[in-house]
Amino acid sequence: MAPTFDPKNIYIHLTDGAEVRPVEVTPDFWEKIESRTDLQAGRLLTVFHQSGNWTTWEMHPAGEEVIFLLSGATDLIMDTPNGEEVVSLQAGRAIIIPQGYWHTARVLVPGDMLVITRGGGTLNRPV
Repeated sequence: MAPTFDPKNIYIHLTDGAEVRPVEVTPDFWEKIESRTDLQAGRLLTVFHQSGNWTTWEMHPAGEEVIFLLSGATDLIMDTPNGEEVVSLQAGRAIIIPQGYWHTARVLVPGDMLVITRGGGTLNRPV
C-alpha cells in the first residue's frame, strides 16, 4: 500500500503520460519552477494555506487552471478584456481560470486552496 502524505508539503505532478508523481515542496520551489523540465508538461496539483492577500498577479499561458477553495473565503480578481472581475469563493466552491487571464486573490477568511494548473510557463507580476 502507498504511504499517505501531506499535500501542502508534497505536490502531485499529473504527467501527460497518465503517471502520478509526488513532488517535494522546497522553500524555493516556485522560484525554480521554470528550471524543472520534468514539470513543464502535464498538470500540477497543489494545496496552499492562504493567510493573506496574494502579493502577485499570475497568468498561465499554457492552459486553464482549476481553483477549489477547501476552507476560508477568498475574492479572486481576474484581469479580463472587459476590466477587472471579482469572483467570491466560499469553502467548497471552485472556479476555472481561463487560459491567459491574469489573476490574484484577496483573502477574506484564511483557509486552504487546492489548485490544478499547467506547471510550465506561469508568469507573475507585482500587485
